[in-house]
Amino acid sequence: MRCPHLPDGFDFTDPDLLQSRVPHPEFAELRQTAPVWWCTQPTGIAGFQDDGYWAVTRHADVKYVSTHPELFSSTTNTAVIRFNESISREQIDVQRLIMLNMDPPEHTRVRQIVQRGFTPRAIRSLEGALRERARSIVDAALSEADKNNGTFDFVTNIAVELPLQAIAELIGVPQEDRTKIFDWSNKMAAYDDPEYAITEEIGAEAAMELVSYAMNLAAARKECPAKDIVSTLVAAEGEGNLLPDEFGFFVILLSVAGNETTRNAISHGMHAFLTHPDQWELYKSERPDTAAEEIVRWATPVVSFQRTATQDTELGGQKIKAGDRVGIFYSSANNDPEVFEHPERFDITRDPNPHLGFGGGGPHFCLGKSLAVLEINLIFNAVADVLPDLRLAGDPRRLRSAWLNGIKGLRVSRS
Repeated sequence: MRCPHLPDGFDFTDPDLLQSRVPHPEFAELRQTAPVWWCTQPTGIAGFQDDGYWAVTRHADVKYVSTHPELFSSTTNTAVIRFNESISREQIDVQRLIMLNMDPPEHTRVRQIVQRGFTPRAIRSLEGALRERARSIVDAALSEADKNNGTFDFVTNIAVELPLQAIAELIGVPQEDRTKIFDWSNKMAAYDDPEYAITEEIGAEAAMELVSYAMNLAAARKECPAKDIVSTLVAAEGEGNLLPDEFGFFVILLSVAGNETTRNAISHGMHAFLTHPDQWELYKSERPDTAAEEIVRWATPVVSFQRTATQDTELGGQKIKAGDRVGIFYSSANNDPEVFEHPERFDITRDPNPHLGFGGGGPHFCLGKSLAVLEINLIFNAVADVLPDLRLAGDPRRLRSAWLNGIKGLRVSRS
């Protein structure tokens, strides 16, 4: 195994790096030379009192880590690979209450409860309402374009809206409150971006406001059940139910994992279509069922999560010590040429497509995958019907983040 040719101090979680690009050349270098590589960090820069993490870049190794929670814990240091250096250990530890940061058996207990709201039947029951919402969202964007010389921001006017409305529909949040969820989730996820001027304290306050809102919603549904997921999860006495605070933390997960990720997949998907016009023409004429999965592979909205080794082990020829943090880089795995033929191509007919954009399998495989695929399909069908001749009107404005592949703005034009 050769030594990788990377600049001194190179760090895949550097938010300045991810604001400018996803480091695909460097990922390719690691996959070829050191697929499990120790990335040194200044102590405390990521919020952890250690000096770095193992970067895992091959598809097979990311899957292995994901499917062996007994070796690689989500709870010890949470799944978030980098916080601000100012975060306290107490602030990190409280995030263990979110399902994303749980290990079995507690994770198993909570997931068995919440997955009742994500059955195929439950998702199918939303399809009609979400199809109407997708069309009205795109119609509204068309009106916005007509008022602004044919241009509008695709992120604000289209990509943001359907994931928010879907969550509101799913958990029974009044649609007029969806902007609150958008604001709170932005503050929780965008603390690395100076444009938002969000500190860890503001992010924590937003999280608690969202938890409080969700707990009040849960209490109201427990008192007076309705036909929504909240009632299903909190009012099923004797069948296993979430406590109000557990439901609150579940809504945090929904608002970030279900909102931010799908929004960014849609934004990256539109950018990919407009920079690969042959694929946009193909989509408009054939609407292939494979398109949504390729959009998620191409976008990979979550660049990486992390696990922490529970015992001494070995991976990719490297000895990993108990307590070492291990970064699993989905963006690299989804471009592994050992798995994907010509991964650099955006190909909406790609099949099979064993991407890890919804996680690497195991207990943390994305609970909302079916909902996300439905949203992506519905919104691009609506765009193709109403705004088939979109053009780029500017470069995407990328989010400054240590682990999200985010787009803040994407100006488009009708001509």
